[in-house]
Amino acid sequence: MDTTIQHKVNTWLTGNYDQATKEAIKQLAEKDLTDAFYKDLEFGTGGLRGIMGVGTNRMNRYTIGAATQGLANYLKKNFPSETIKVAVAHDSRNNSPEFARIVADVFSANGIFVYFFKELRPTPELSFAIRHLGCKSGVVLTASHNPKEYNGYKAYWTDGAQVTPPHDENIIAEVNAIQSVEAINFNRLEGNVAYIGEEIDNLYLDQICELSVSREAIRKQAGIKIVYSSIHGTGITLVPKLLKKMGFTNVFVVEEQATPDGNFPTVVYPNPEEKEAMTLALRKAKEIDADIVMATDPDADRVGIGVKNHKGEWVLLNGNQTGALLIGYMIQAWKEAGKINGKQNVIKTIVTTELIDKIAAENGVKCYNTLTGFKYISSLIRELEGKEQFIAGGEESYGYMIGDAVRDKDAVASCGLIAEMVAYAKDKGMTLFEMLLDTYLTYGFYLEHLVSITKKGKDGAEEIKAMMRNWRQNPPKTINGSQVVRLLDYELLVETDFVKGTKTPILQPKSDVLQFYTADGVKISARPSGTEPKIKFYFSVATKLATKTDFDKTETALRAKIDAVCKDLGL
Repeated sequence: MDTTIQHKVNTWLTGNYDQATKEAIKQLAEKDLTDAFYKDLEFGTGGLRGIMGVGTNRMNRYTIGAATQGLANYLKKNFPSETIKVAVAHDSRNNSPEFARIVADVFSANGIFVYFFKELRPTPELSFAIRHLGCKSGVVLTASHNPKEYNGYKAYWTDGAQVTPPHDENIIAEVNAIQSVEAINFNRLEGNVAYIGEEIDNLYLDQICELSVSREAIRKQAGIKIVYSSIHGTGITLVPKLLKKMGFTNVFVVEEQATPDGNFPTVVYPNPEEKEAMTLALRKAKEIDADIVMATDPDADRVGIGVKNHKGEWVLLNGNQTGALLIGYMIQAWKEAGKINGKQNVIKTIVTTELIDKIAAENGVKCYNTLTGFKYISSLIRELEGKEQFIAGGEESYGYMIGDAVRDKDAVASCGLIAEMVAYAKDKGMTLFEMLLDTYLTYGFYLEHLVSITKKGKDGAEEIKAMMRNWRQNPPKTINGSQVVRLLDYELLVETDFVKGTKTPILQPKSDVLQFYTADGVKISARPSGTEPKIKFYFSVATKLATKTDFDKTETALRAKIDAVCKDLGL
């Protein structure tokens, strides 16, 4: 075994760690020991996230304690003469309540006042609570849509946004400075902990209702049939309440998935991006002839939807389609209200559909692109505050933000506004799918596809690095017979135009992302996931949609083009 790994293992076996932890370490085979100790968990696009278990590369009492102690130390250095308050929440995952209590223990022991959600709540509500309660930071225990063996730790800053550079690196430096478990203060001070719940729920839901832009359509179409599933997560606490509060009277909850449960017994993955996770909701929709299906992930920051297509068949929209519809709807509503004057913006990530860029440009709204992760979207909102108005934002992985009161993706608000959008469409004699076809007719037919390759453990991480290194050092000159005309390297921060022979700086933070553009309009992005042991490849093609009746033929042609590109690249 590598000597560095062996040293870490020995430290845990001989140090002031509980006996159960030591016994669990002794039971691990060498490969499992290596995976558990070969590195320390780091803050990525989603904070701290990993498999639960013993070791420095696992989610457990000690890694969470060290992260919280490091964050506490950093907060005290940043706000030396101020009262420091934080908010702490958790989702429905196994161990999330216990992990949240450990976080509260460490903060309180360090003289930091903790607002503690006494029951599980959606992640976006934590973001709201941080701002509303004047907190300097906040933490939610969640691994979002990851498989059940995972948990995570999302850290937030004063504006309710996830921690961004340089704070994330500085917090890690503080964590790394903790050389022993004795440096972590686990001794909870009960007087530094206050419990919060429904009073924050009500304020949060009131704020979402203020985002409504078509209240008359809701009044006329209050009876639309909505099927909702929380996929055993936190959404059940607030989404049905919000829909009722907004005026919707026909909400059908998928009861088999309504009970919060970290084992996610009815699904393989608790992810609304997965068709399998939506099976029960779609079945319910067919039974009652619903107008819309919505399902949220365990911490209710992502939402997937199902609609009837032009053939009357139930289909799932992908994150790009939902994002384009939702952001386009908000832009149109602002335009109809006379609120567009050139100082409004929407923000999306670089791997999200360029259909949103097109919609924004043709309606006098700026569209900015950031690296993957809502922390970058929120950072740009903060930078532009007072100069421009933020309307909405989103990313292809089913996360959307409406307004800026919550500085993270918000599936609770998204469910409310998606339901309103369905009511708006129905009031105009359309389905949501017909609204999507109209969008394609007006702005162009954009089709996206995602390929994810999973590589687990230390060996997998090295394989992913090697794949990116090879793509970077040996970029393809042609893809599917078409010349690569542009290459954007976000690690080197250089854009190369192969036609003009020029190199241009990229004004973004560094990130291990590559983007290729071909002469025939194909866009390919490659990036390792910041939250899962995966490398992701994003494909995008576009063409004109002449008429609605051409939809099937055009979609088939675009899919064939993506398939050919994937085959050429061996993906």
